[in-house]
Amino acid sequence: MKRVKKIFESSLFKAFSLNSVSVVIRVLGGLITSKIIAKFLGPSGLALIGNQRNFLSITDSVSTLGFQNGIIKYVAEFEKNETKLKEVLSTLFFSILGLVIVLGTVLFFSADYFSLFFLKNDEHQWVFKVLTFALPWYAGNIIITSVLNGLSKYKQVIKVNIAGNITGVLLSAFLTWQYSIEGALLAITLTPAIMFIFSFLMLKKQLPGFGYIDFSFFNPGVLKNFFSYSLMALVTVVMGALVSLYIRNSIISQYGENEAGYWEAVNRISTYYLMFVSTLLTVYFFPKLSKAVTNKETQKVFFSYYKTVIPLFGIALIFIFLVKRLIITVLLSDEFLPISELFVWQLTGDFLKACSLILGYEFFAKKMTKAFIITELLSFAILYITATFFIKGFGAQGAVMAHTFTYAIYLLILTFFFRKKIFT
Repeated sequence: MKRVKKIFESSLFKAFSLNSVSVVIRVLGGLITSKIIAKFLGPSGLALIGNQRNFLSITDSVSTLGFQNGIIKYVAEFEKNETKLKEVLSTLFFSILGLVIVLGTVLFFSADYFSLFFLKNDEHQWVFKVLTFALPWYAGNIIITSVLNGLSKYKQVIKVNIAGNITGVLLSAFLTWQYSIEGALLAITLTPAIMFIFSFLMLKKQLPGFGYIDFSFFNPGVLKNFFSYSLMALVTVVMGALVSLYIRNSIISQYGENEAGYWEAVNRISTYYLMFVSTLLTVYFFPKLSKAVTNKETQKVFFSYYKTVIPLFGIALIFIFLVKRLIITVLLSDEFLPISELFVWQLTGDFLKACSLILGYEFFAKKMTKAFIITELLSFAILYITATFFIKGFGAQGAVMAHTFTYAIYLLILTFFFRKKIFT
């Protein structure tokens, strides 16, 4: 009984419990949104929405220079040093503000080009012009959330996610229902900006006033510490989005938009359950890895993850596989039942991905820029090559086969690279 009580009172269990509430709310909201998209837009519309999501992920990362993980690390490191913390926050604020102005200007005047490239016509260029005005709030929300994570305020971060997701899902459901594809595109463009309201109010409680943002604390030297994190984040987000675009467009060109919609659908479902792992890694494990100095301390964080999170995640995946047809019917519609054939490959790949994520975060925690970029580019190269090969013969199923193959190799590479920290 004492052991059970100790588990329930642990900070990990509390973080996992609150995180689970956050993700459950996001998933339940996503069920409503996905159902509406499936009903009104179908597989082809889902594929188009996927392209827009890829563009937004690139925009998120570029607008903040990929500094998120760097912010978490240095805020955690300088939490007790007010002067250093002011330098970090002020330098980031004014640097990103300037970047957002430049990026917004490019977006506004090149809206027709981006619409053609990502959405296959110029009728939706208005979406990119709307994004121009939403961009500052995008960046602001990402920065504030990263600061809260760095302060180990995981409860506050999760509460922000809960409030933002409820609002965002309601907006997405309403606009998609009322305005079809235009409404869906507008909703996914505005939702991240709405999150800023909740994150700003939460940060204001933690760091009262605006004393931490002052141009007199601007220090260009601070940016040098962030560029390695910037490179790592930009490689992941930009290359990941481009490879996803390539895979989706390859399926469309060879098998049609509906087949691409099936691949997008199984990826969307995958995103829901992976939120449990990715959010918990960001708000709980990454700050601990950042503070770990010795191999023993790092190993302790690794084992905590593998002993608690991975077994539960594995059980959840088995359950999802057993009820996959019910999930498809409830989450999407009978029109998407063919994706049931994709689940075994997708779930296997996602389990391997979850096992590798904690090791990937160690690159960020210890600022191992070169090693991270090399392994990340290698994994994208494997995905690109295997997807090209498998899609020709198996369509959407080939894409998820490539996903599994890639993460099997990636996990082996990371295990070998961190063998001293894992097996010491």
